[in-house]
Amino acid sequence: MDRTSRTWKVTPDLLGVIDSSGVFMDTNPAWFDTLGLLPGEIESRQFFDFIHPEDLSRTEAAFERIKQGKPVLQFENRYRHKDGSYRWLSWNAVPEGDRFYCSARDVTKSKENAASLASREQEAHFREQFIAVLGHDLRNPLSAIGAALRLLENEPQSAKALEILALGRQSVTRMSALINDILDFARSRLGEGIEVARSESTELRPVLSQTVEEIRLANPDTPITESYSFTDPLYCDTDRIAQLVSNLLSNAVTHGTTGKPVTVAAGDDGSDFVLSVANHGDPIPADTMALLFEPFTRSGTRESQNGLGLGLYIAQQIAAAHGGRLTAVSDEAQTVFSLRMPRQG
Repeated sequence: MDRTSRTWKVTPDLLGVIDSSGVFMDTNPAWFDTLGLLPGEIESRQFFDFIHPEDLSRTEAAFERIKQGKPVLQFENRYRHKDGSYRWLSWNAVPEGDRFYCSARDVTKSKENAASLASREQEAHFREQFIAVLGHDLRNPLSAIGAALRLLENEPQSAKALEILALGRQSVTRMSALINDILDFARSRLGEGIEVARSESTELRPVLSQTVEEIRLANPDTPITESYSFTDPLYCDTDRIAQLVSNLLSNAVTHGTTGKPVTVAAGDDGSDFVLSVANHGDPIPADTMALLFEPFTRSGTRESQNGLGLGLYIAQQIAAAHGGRLTAVSDEAQTVFSLRMPRQG
């Protein structure tokens, strides 16, 4: 190999000549560019001096093969940089007499990319397993319990037994809602995001009215008024918007003043759809407002609160998935949560 050749000087590959004992006899300038090593810091030293300890045994085996006259192709190991870090190199080496001619290429970036991809795949696998456990291993037994309770209600029962069965069904409903909240939280936090299936819909009004009626029946002491003036169609996932409204209404009923009305209103504002839920009651504390849409945050101070504190977080995620935003304003007069999102996708 002619060290004065242009290729020897300008190639980005690390070129070298090694004797039968593994000592560098000659190296090209790329060693400095890749490992920060000058010729005087490499030549007359064994290449084993630069190998990562974990790669020594593999490298020794490869060196034995080349000493037996067998070429080594695309062999990867780690070499120590002058700064103490390590670089992955991919080697090709061929024997010629009592010398070995070798070339190496820095593949550190591709190794890091491969490791990063493997890590992401592992995270995705964990996410799928976690969500599968919630979606199957928890939901299915709960569904079986709910079905059993319904069957028992269809049989002759005493008044006390029917009361207990009704409480059991309420517990199943509450647990089902908690599992759904945890599923949505897991999807949003583990990278998948909350699922929305948006389409041109003319069904939002009846869906909203049904959602309000469900909350109204569960909270007969709190009057809930509705006012809808938006025009159809609206590009949205109606079920998810209903979930958002249900979360906001549940929050308003829980923290509002008993007997004071809660108002749900929705209309158009230019190209935007705007929906609000307002309640009377104590204002949300300033320190809570700053964290209001964070998971496991509660918007009030009442001790007897059900749920995990995920309702507002999930509502905010639903708004974001629709390209919109959820905001809150709270003062002595009332607390208002407002959704603003584009009418069209």
